Amino acid sequence: MAKEKCPATPAIRALKGSGIPHTLHSYAYEERGGTKRAAQELHVDEHQVIKTLVLEDDKHEPVVVLMHGDRQVSTKAFARALNVKTVRPCDPEVAHRHTGYLVGGTSPLGLKKPLKIYFEASIADLPFIFINAGKKGLLARLSPHDLVKLLDAAPVNVAV
Repeated sequence: MAKEKCPATPAIRALKGSGIPHTLHSYAYEERGGTKRAAQELHVDEHQVIKTLVLEDDKHEPVVVLMHGDRQVSTKAFARALNVKTVRPCDPEVAHRHTGYLVGGTSPLGLKKPLKIYFEASIADLPFIFINAGKKGLLARLSPHDLVKLLDAAPVNVAV
């Protein structure tokens, strides 16, 4: 049986270069299926599937926040945490320009431009997480502690 060829995305190259233990998991991507679809396909709790969201502040400065798949980001709480007036999701084209990834395949790893990255603090309580590996339908399973350290991400409490 032939081994499935995995794409060499910037996220996968960053993971391999870091030496962080991880495994890659592909699933049948469904447009607008989100983390719920990924969790169903991989038979894992959606809480462990972490989404990578690109937002911008009132000065149009982009930031990344990692959030549990079954939770949303309170933009008001996130703006307070960043000490800015407002934050809002970036338009998909703008997010692509900043990250190099298409919506649905955005990873916090291997970003096109260095961006400040935040994570919902309770992600660190999980034994492992699944995060996008830079392509729609491809997730990496790894320790949240390893990811946070590699990304130099800052904790926030902004989940609703």
